[in-house]
Amino acid sequence: MAERTGVNVRLLRYYDQQGLLRSQRQTNGYRTFTEDDIRLVARIRTLLSAGLTTTMIGRLLPSVCEVDGVLRPCTTELADELRRECARIDAQVTELLESKRILGLIIAAAPGR
Repeated sequence: MAERTGVNVRLLRYYDQQGLLRSQRQTNGYRTFTEDDIRLVARIRTLLSAGLTTTMIGRLLPSVCEVDGVLRPCTTELADELRRECARIDAQVTELLESKRILGLIIAAAPGR
Protein backbone atom coordinates (compact mmCIF):
# COMPACT_ATOMS: atom_id res chain seq x y z
CA MET A 1 0.00 0.00 0.00
CA ALA A 2 2.81 2.41 0.86
CA GLU A 3 4.47 1.70 -2.46
CA ARG A 4 1.28 2.07 -4.47
CA THR A 5 0.15 5.30 -2.81
CA GLY A 6 3.49 6.96 -2.09
CA VAL A 7 2.41 7.35 1.54
CA ASN A 8 4.74 5.96 4.16
CA VAL A 9 3.68 3.10 6.44
CA ARG A 10 3.55 5.28 9.56
CA LEU A 11 1.06 7.64 7.92
CA LEU A 12 -1.06 4.74 6.72
CA ARG A 13 -1.16 3.42 10.28
CA TYR A 14 -2.08 6.90 11.50
CA TYR A 15 -4.94 7.11 9.00
CA ASP A 16 -6.08 3.71 10.26
CA GLN A 17 -5.90 4.87 13.89
CA GLN A 18 -7.88 8.01 13.02
CA GLY A 19 -10.60 5.89 11.42
CA LEU A 20 -9.97 7.30 7.95
CA LEU A 21 -8.78 4.01 6.55
CA ARG A 22 -10.03 0.60 7.56
CA SER A 23 -7.55 -2.15 6.86
CA GLN A 24 -8.27 -5.84 7.20
CA ARG A 25 -5.89 -7.89 9.33
CA GLN A 26 -4.55 -11.23 8.25
CA THR A 27 -3.88 -13.93 10.84
CA ASN A 28 -0.17 -13.01 10.75
CA GLY A 29 -1.04 -9.39 11.68
CA TYR A 30 -0.34 -7.88 8.27
CA ARG A 31 -2.83 -5.36 6.99
CA THR A 32 -4.51 -5.91 3.64
CA PHE A 33 -6.05 -3.23 1.48
CA THR A 34 -8.28 -3.07 -1.57
CA GLU A 35 -8.20 -0.94 -4.71
CA ASP A 36 -10.89 1.20 -3.08
CA ASP A 37 -8.50 1.81 -0.17
CA ILE A 38 -5.87 3.08 -2.59
CA ARG A 39 -8.38 5.58 -4.01
CA LEU A 40 -9.40 6.50 -0.47
CA VAL A 41 -5.80 7.32 0.46
CA ALA A 42 -5.62 9.60 -2.58
CA ARG A 43 -8.77 11.38 -1.39
CA ILE A 44 -7.35 11.74 2.10
CA ARG A 45 -4.12 13.21 0.71
CA THR A 46 -6.05 15.66 -1.45
CA LEU A 47 -8.14 16.85 1.50
CA LEU A 48 -5.05 17.13 3.71
CA SER A 49 -3.32 19.22 1.05
CA ALA A 50 -6.39 21.48 1.05
CA GLY A 51 -5.61 22.24 4.70
CA LEU A 52 -8.27 20.10 6.36
CA THR A 53 -7.48 18.28 9.60
CA THR A 54 -7.80 14.51 9.88
CA THR A 55 -10.69 15.04 12.31
CA MET A 56 -12.56 17.13 9.76
CA ILE A 57 -11.68 14.69 6.97
CA GLY A 58 -13.08 11.81 9.01
CA ARG A 59 -16.33 13.69 9.39
CA LEU A 60 -16.53 14.81 5.75
CA LEU A 61 -15.14 11.81 3.89
CA PRO A 62 -18.45 9.92 3.69
CA SER A 63 -19.98 12.93 1.92
CA VAL A 64 -17.25 13.38 -0.69
CA CYS A 65 -17.78 11.97 -4.18
CA GLU A 66 -15.33 11.56 -6.99
CA VAL A 67 -16.63 12.41 -10.45
CA ASP A 68 -14.27 12.11 -13.41
CA GLY A 69 -11.29 12.13 -11.03
CA VAL A 70 -12.41 15.31 -9.25
CA LEU A 71 -13.50 15.37 -5.60
CA ARG A 72 -16.90 16.99 -5.09
CA PRO A 73 -19.18 17.53 -2.14
CA CYS A 74 -22.14 15.17 -2.41
CA THR A 75 -24.35 17.21 -0.10
CA THR A 76 -25.29 20.85 0.31
CA GLU A 77 -24.22 20.64 3.95
CA LEU A 78 -20.73 19.54 2.97
CA ALA A 79 -20.46 22.28 0.35
CA ASP A 80 -21.46 24.83 3.01
CA GLU A 81 -18.92 23.48 5.48
CA LEU A 82 -16.19 23.60 2.85
CA ARG A 83 -17.13 27.21 2.05
CA ARG A 84 -16.78 28.08 5.74
CA GLU A 85 -13.39 26.35 5.84
CA CYS A 86 -12.32 28.28 2.74
CA ALA A 87 -13.34 31.54 4.43
CA ARG A 88 -11.31 30.56 7.51
CA ILE A 89 -8.26 29.93 5.32
CA ASP A 90 -8.81 33.28 3.55
CA ALA A 91 -8.76 35.00 6.95
CA GLN A 92 -5.48 33.24 7.80
CA VAL A 93 -3.97 34.31 4.48
CA THR A 94 -4.95 37.92 5.18
CA GLU A 95 -3.31 37.74 8.62
CA LEU A 96 -0.15 36.21 7.17
CA LEU A 97 0.08 38.87 4.46
CA GLU A 98 -0.21 41.57 7.11
CA SER A 99 2.52 39.87 9.16
CA LYS A 100 4.71 39.76 6.06
CA ARG A 101 4.06 43.44 5.36
CA ILE A 102 5.06 44.41 8.90
CA LEU A 103 8.20 42.27 8.75
CA GLY A 104 9.09 43.92 5.44
CA LEU A 105 8.85 47.35 7.07
CA ILE A 106 11.06 46.24 9.95
CA ILE A 107 13.63 44.70 7.60
CA ALA A 108 13.63 47.81 5.40
CA ALA A 109 14.46 49.91 8.47
CA ALA A 110 17.47 47.72 9.35
CA PRO A 111 20.88 49.40 9.34
CA GLY A 112 23.07 48.84 6.32
CA ARG A 113 20.33 48.88 3.74
